[in-house]
Amino acid sequence: MADERDPRKKRDSMRRNEEHAGGFRCSHCHSWVPINETMGTNNRNHCPSCLWSKHLDEKSPGDRMSNCGNGMKPIGLTFKAEGADRYGKNKQGELMLIHDCQGCHKISINRIAADDQPEVILEVFSHSRELSQYEENSIATQAIRLLTNDDLAEIKKQLNGEI
Repeated sequence: MADERDPRKKRDSMRRNEEHAGGFRCSHCHSWVPINETMGTNNRNHCPSCLWSKHLDEKSPGDRMSNCGNGMKPIGLTFKAEGADRYGKNKQGELMLIHDCQGCHKISINRIAADDQPEVILEVFSHSRELSQYEENSIATQAIRLLTNDDLAEIKKQLNGEI
């Protein structure tokens, strides 16, 4: 009886069922979200239609150790830190989503999948220009650089596959 009430065991069972079914239902827009090789990433917990995620991971992508499970709103974009090339010039990392958990307010970044809708990604970028100072500070305290209008050309370049 205790197993039925353990939220982690319930989530694990639900995840196995979704993976067996080849995807999951988005908890925000209720679209079917496929999990397959065309998504271009190993772990998926966000919807390609609305880009909302679910707070499943705690410390690393795919660990599925979070007890939260609330919806994570896409609030901005950033670039993955890539370090420097062999000439000492900073490499431009891949475009990533910034999510804010609507339950515990954990800020995290998430890889963009190949089937994510580019126009929705650009909408997230546009709305990120309207974040409150508190939200911007929350992002900055995680050492995440929120992209600005100065980054728009690179954002469009990556969305068009010109990496």
